[in-house]
Amino acid sequence: MKKALALKYPDGVEAPIIVAKGSGKKAEKILQIAQENNILIEENEILVDMLGLSQVGDLVPDDTWEILAKIFAVILDFK
Repeated sequence: MKKALALKYPDGVEAPIIVAKGSGKKAEKILQIAQENNILIEENEILVDMLGLSQVGDLVPDDTWEILAKIFAVILDFK
């Protein structure tokens, strides 16, 4: 089953925040909204599984910061 989550990294916050997560139809909707808004989509099943243990509104866990830093670096190069 497809899984997805969305992160936001607002100014002044120490780490990205999980703003949406879901599987199945909810995951498809998250991906659809991202595509419609030209938001970069990164496919990383292991990271989605790790972050999926957290709740919407939580800061991402410390043990995911390194991989997220690499993803955010790609996003900054993409812009």
